[in-house]
Amino acid sequence: MNRRANRTSAWSLFRGRSEGCRKGSGVFLLPGVLVATAFAFAQVPNASKNNQATVKPNAVHFENIARQAGLTAVNVNGNDNHNVFLIEGTGMGAVIFDYDNDGWPDIFLPNGTRVEGFPKGQEPTGHLYHNNQDGTFTDVAEKAGLAHSGWAQGGCVGDYDNDGYLDLFVTYWGQNILYHNKGDGTFSEVSETAGLKTSKSEWSTGCSFLDYDRDGKVDLFVARYVDFSYDTVPRPGEGEWCRWKGIYVMCGPRGLKMSVNALYHNNGDGTFTDVSQASGITKASGCYGFTALSADFDNDGWPDVYVACDTTPNLLYHNNHDDTFSEIGKTAGVAYSEEGSMQAGMGASAGDYTHDGYQDIVKTNFSDDTPTVFLNRGNNAFDDVTRAVGLGRITTWLGWGVQFYDFDNSGWPGVLICNGHIYPEVDGKNLGTSYRQPKVLYYNLHDGKFANITAHAGNTLNEMHSARGLALGDFFKNGREEALVNNMNETPSLYYNTAPVGNFISIQLIGVKSNRAALGAQVTLEQNGDKYQKEIRSGGGFISQSDLRVHFGLGKAEKADKIVIRWPNGLLETLKDLEANRYYVVREGSGMDSKQTRNVNKMQVKTPGG
Repeated sequence: MNRRANRTSAWSLFRGRSEGCRKGSGVFLLPGVLVATAFAFAQVPNASKNNQATVKPNAVHFENIARQAGLTAVNVNGNDNHNVFLIEGTGMGAVIFDYDNDGWPDIFLPNGTRVEGFPKGQEPTGHLYHNNQDGTFTDVAEKAGLAHSGWAQGGCVGDYDNDGYLDLFVTYWGQNILYHNKGDGTFSEVSETAGLKTSKSEWSTGCSFLDYDRDGKVDLFVARYVDFSYDTVPRPGEGEWCRWKGIYVMCGPRGLKMSVNALYHNNGDGTFTDVSQASGITKASGCYGFTALSADFDNDGWPDVYVACDTTPNLLYHNNHDDTFSEIGKTAGVAYSEEGSMQAGMGASAGDYTHDGYQDIVKTNFSDDTPTVFLNRGNNAFDDVTRAVGLGRITTWLGWGVQFYDFDNSGWPGVLICNGHIYPEVDGKNLGTSYRQPKVLYYNLHDGKFANITAHAGNTLNEMHSARGLALGDFFKNGREEALVNNMNETPSLYYNTAPVGNFISIQLIGVKSNRAALGAQVTLEQNGDKYQKEIRSGGGFISQSDLRVHFGLGKAEKADKIVIRWPNGLLETLKDLEANRYYVVREGSGMDSKQTRNVNKMQVKTPGG
């Protein structure tokens, strides 16, 4: 295969991909799946008519149930007509986590502000939505101590003090905030006492808790974007990077000073030490960093970090097992597109979409480009297979949040992409794009390829929003993962698949010698000679956080034959014959806790038409 060379051309940005693909391991058809349809064949280049599967009309049907669920607060970030500064356009992530340990995932949505500010007492703040266990949520941010104002960006969760409650880290342009979960439904700000306050304001974006040295305590990686202040940047139209297709727009990130990513080591006493330089993180080439994605990409038992970078080469920090990292993005093949061009990376998700036991990467990019799929071939070698797998056709939209997403519980994750332009000024200019844009949904054809089924998945995905963060979680404990989206200057979206889905199992891991939240654990489902690997990770999507419970779709299978858990400290643990449609809790070294096994909830989820 052609390895990407270190070739960078500013004017080759946003071009297409060359081809290259591998086949997955077999085809497993769900109820409602057809073979050899014209739709699937039309969507996949060089497709064989004998190995394609796609979904019948109405076999997947999404509804936006955010209003019915009580997610009604408006995200605030810049405005919808004209923005002067880059900070007004990047938007926020979305966070899903069970902050009160009641077994039901809750929601935190970071919020922004406007350059002109707001009257005192009327500033927008973040929103913590408590899951009421009846299909609705209640905003408890004020009571919980999370109603903080400012230019928030994204967030991630991890139990940094191993007390059994998930803590929340929120990134900002300004000072990031570490919220310690007190275990009583409230949080306290501990950034300064924890050693995470910086000497100056930083523009932090993505983050990830990870135990990079495997000492049982989660450390913290923070991606950063631009060294930015109002008085150090030009205004729209004033420079080379302040115009786009003939219109004056906010400047950057090109032409602006890059910021530097950071790594903090957990000292085990409630504090962190900045080890960015000692660990080798700062030795990497410059990056306008957005989404941080922690995963053991080479299956050596040690977590690595991938960073999606905007208009600069993406970074892959490989863990050297000695408290240091080496940046290998170029040699690994994930820094550039297949033809060696830089892209403008926004969001990223990792998943084993081919069932070969390695975490692949899907990444979103700027307008006039396609998403990128990096196929993990092992041994720190990836190939850009975007066109060959069917994601190289759409160049109109600007992608942000992205997730590998098993929306029908087939066991084969598709891809959901959220879009929206960064420039409100594009509307009405006949540029072939718009500020608000639709979602795109791809179905996994079980042979290493995808089909675009957006038009067959209900009208709601075609509704126009300028979307940013995307996270996944089974909010209603009915075996379906919902997609939560944070929209610019609108209320959020919560996409629920109302069509019949396959069977599933859900597993929550509790670390003992490993970190309590089991971040970095690999969980492999072995079923009928097939293997499908998932990892528990902090961060991803677009500067977002999905539910930490592991969700496996089983299709028609009535049990999971074998589950192999590789805990973060290296311990291997095996579970067999897990009955489908159950929620399991596994404690490290002790196996399944049968007293905490739960059945599916039978509540009726409210939908717009229901």
